[in-house]
Amino acid sequence: MRHDEPVDFELYRGELLAFCYRMLGSFHEAEDVVQETLLRAWKARERYDPARASVRTWLYRIATSACLTALEGRGRRPLPSGLGAPSDDPEAPLAPALDVPWMEPFPDARFDVQARADLRLAWVAAVQSIPARQRAVLVLREVLEFTAAEVAGQLGTTVAAVNSALQRARAALAGVGDLDTVCEPHDPEVRAVVQRYVRAFEAADVPALVRLLADDAVLEMPPVPLWYRGRSDYGLFLARVFRTRGTGWVMRELTANGQPMLAAYAPEPGGGHRLHTLQVLTVTGGQVTYNVVFADPRVFDAFGLPQQIFVDDFPQER
Repeated sequence: MRHDEPVDFELYRGELLAFCYRMLGSFHEAEDVVQETLLRAWKARERYDPARASVRTWLYRIATSACLTALEGRGRRPLPSGLGAPSDDPEAPLAPALDVPWMEPFPDARFDVQARADLRLAWVAAVQSIPARQRAVLVLREVLEFTAAEVAGQLGTTVAAVNSALQRARAALAGVGDLDTVCEPHDPEVRAVVQRYVRAFEAADVPALVRLLADDAVLEMPPVPLWYRGRSDYGLFLARVFRTRGTGWVMRELTANGQPMLAAYAPEPGGGHRLHTLQVLTVTGGQVTYNVVFADPRVFDAFGLPQQIFVDDFPQER
């Protein structure tokens, strides 16, 4: 490496992880690709030429290549709402589709990554629907603000090809998600809505929960492929949850993807509570408009949460 001082590649781990997550839709897969990127960079450090590109640009070239390789021959990571129409049966069997590579949430607290609209679940899910190279161009140009020439170098293509790919990606994602209307999780209005939701959920008060929902609120639960739209079915499904899993739940407030997230602990017959789901909320205009409920235990690991809690040992953060 032609530097007077060695470069600490670890300084870039957080932003590379966010980039790879946007590309791959999986936090765990992104961790693996970032580790591969940093290892490849270390092995190639003597060949790095600062006259040709900054360290950051060079690392993104390696990371982009690794992501594109990981995506070869692989389908997108969806949410249930990307696979078909909503269910109209709140009593439908909750059979997980474990063969589907579902999207995963991004744990904000573990990394110093600025919460931005381009980490929102809806945006990342939408990005998964476009071809991998278009996806790379979109994220590198629009999110990370590399120049067209830099992206051309990272992808081994021309500036004209980059501009064309960006135009196609923008057209494919036009109007997705209305992300400009989504407030940050620490916005006072958002916090107030989330806290009311927590109190109502812990009280198993379905009418109170329904009052917090937008008319067309969406509830989905990967790895279960079905999903619901509308206050009525959302409320009927919650009533089913409390009827079958009992009341007396405990919720913990966190964030994921720059959105409010609730860790839901279900009561256990022998005492205590066990981690049941992670619920990533979208709050818009003082109402809950979206709730993605992650029920796969493999997703829980990224958040470092205790699997079992006892209320007396669980400080409430409200």
